[in-house]
Amino acid sequence: MRTRVRGWRWRRNPLRRRSDVIAAWTALAVAVLLFVGAPLAAVLAAWWAHDEAQGVAAAQRAERHRVQAEVVGRTPDQLPTLQGGRQHSYRVDVRWKDPATGTHITNARVPAGTRRGDTVPLWFDSRGKVVPPPPSSTAIWQHTLTIGVTATGGAVAVVLLANAAVNRVATNHRLLEWEREWARTEPEWTRRRA
Repeated sequence: MRTRVRGWRWRRNPLRRRSDVIAAWTALAVAVLLFVGAPLAAVLAAWWAHDEAQGVAAAQRAERHRVQAEVVGRTPDQLPTLQGGRQHSYRVDVRWKDPATGTHITNARVPAGTRRGDTVPLWFDSRGKVVPPPPSSTAIWQHTLTIGVTATGGAVAVVLLANAAVNRVATNHRLLEWEREWARTEPEWTRRRA
């Protein structure tokens, strides 16, 4: 029957070596970094990403403007094929009125199922170019969550890689210690001279 002594690396005893103490402190540091440091890194990274994404969305909302455009071009009879799981859409001519500059016609991407005469929302930048809409609050939160999860994974990977490196060095050092002690002890056991 085996008896396991818990915490032997922390208590003074004749079997404890310096490498055992280093291993114990390393295990404690790894646990603290994994359970406190990684979540803290995730929260800080997500907080930063959320602020940045909100700033970008606010800047885009200030620069871009939305118009309601009427589809005037010929729409395709068949839906386009699905590419990469994206929503079906196609390009068609649309017309909208601007109170300052009059009526405009441009070619824009509209959702599938849109027919001639339907009204679709379009976003334009300050130069009058059709652009995607600013990110919604859902897109901002998805970005925040992605950055938080990625930061957690990165922090965990760095901690575990550092732990593996420390354990490798500690194991090599421990083997050297054992080799030195065996070189001292072996002549007594085998009655050979060094």
